[in-house]
Amino acid sequence: MLRITRGLTLTARLATTMMLAASATGAPAQEAGELRVFAAGSLRDALTEVAQAFERGAPGVHVRFTFGPSGLLKDRIAGGERADVFASANMTHPQALTAAGRAGAVRRFARNEMCALVAPALDVTPATLVDRLLDPAVRLGTSTPKADPSGDYAWMVFERIEQHGRRGAFKQLADKAQQLTGGPHSPPPAPGRSVYGDLVAQGRVDLFLTYCTNATAARKQHPDLRSVTVPAAVNVSADYGVVALQGAAAPAPRFVDFLLGPDGQAILARHGFAAG
Repeated sequence: MLRITRGLTLTARLATTMMLAASATGAPAQEAGELRVFAAGSLRDALTEVAQAFERGAPGVHVRFTFGPSGLLKDRIAGGERADVFASANMTHPQALTAAGRAGAVRRFARNEMCALVAPALDVTPATLVDRLLDPAVRLGTSTPKADPSGDYAWMVFERIEQHGRRGAFKQLADKAQQLTGGPHSPPPAPGRSVYGDLVAQGRVDLFLTYCTNATAARKQHPDLRSVTVPAAVNVSADYGVVALQGAAAPAPRFVDFLLGPDGQAILARHGFAAG
C-alpha cells in the first residue's frame, strides 16, 4: 500500500510540474497540437490571416486548413473524416451536421454578396446586368449548385430575376450557366490562383457570377477584369456559418470565439466580408 501511495504522490508531483510549466508559457498543455479547420474556398485568404493572428495568442497550437466547396466538405465530415471546426459559406451545411448530432450550435460569422466578374470586352453595368445575363450570346459561368453554395446563390439570383418580371428567366439562365467550379469533378484550382479570374481571362466565359470577395481577389491577378455589383433587387445575402464539431480538439471553441470577436471580424472586413 505504501508503495502505491508513493507512486501516486510522484504522479501527482509530475502532473503539478507539467501544469506549472504550461502556465509559465501561457499555453495550457491540453490545447497544444493541431486544430483541423474545414473551410469554404472563398475564405482562404481571410481565414489564413485569422489563423496567423489566433496562433500568436495560442502558443503550441497550429491551425491546419482544408479548403473546398462547403457542400463537399460537409459530406466528407458526415462520412467520418475528422475535423475540429467547419466554416461554411452558408448556414445549411453546418446545420445539417448539427441536426445529425455531429456538431454544436451554428453561429453566423460573416456575410457576402454576389457580383459578376466580367471580361474587358463585355459592356455591362449594374443597370444592364440582367439584360446581359439573359443575352443568349453572353457565356455565363457559375459554381456547382448543391456542392458549392456559390452555385446555390447564383440560382437564387436567377429565381429573383424571374420574380421581378422576367418570365422564364430562371430556366433560361439555369440552362445556359456553365457549372465550371465547385463540383465533385471540377478540376482543382491552380495553387495561388483565382480560378474565377483565370476562367474569364482565358475566354471560357464572358461573365462569372460569384461572391463579391472572389471577384475582388480575381481582379488583383487580372486587373483588366471588372467586378459588377448585382442589383440589390435581385441580389442575395450569403450568410456564412461556423461550428465546432463533436469531439473537437480543445482549442476549437476558442478559435470560433476569436473568429467572431473584434480581431477576427476586423480581418474578415479587410477581405471584403460584412459582419455576421
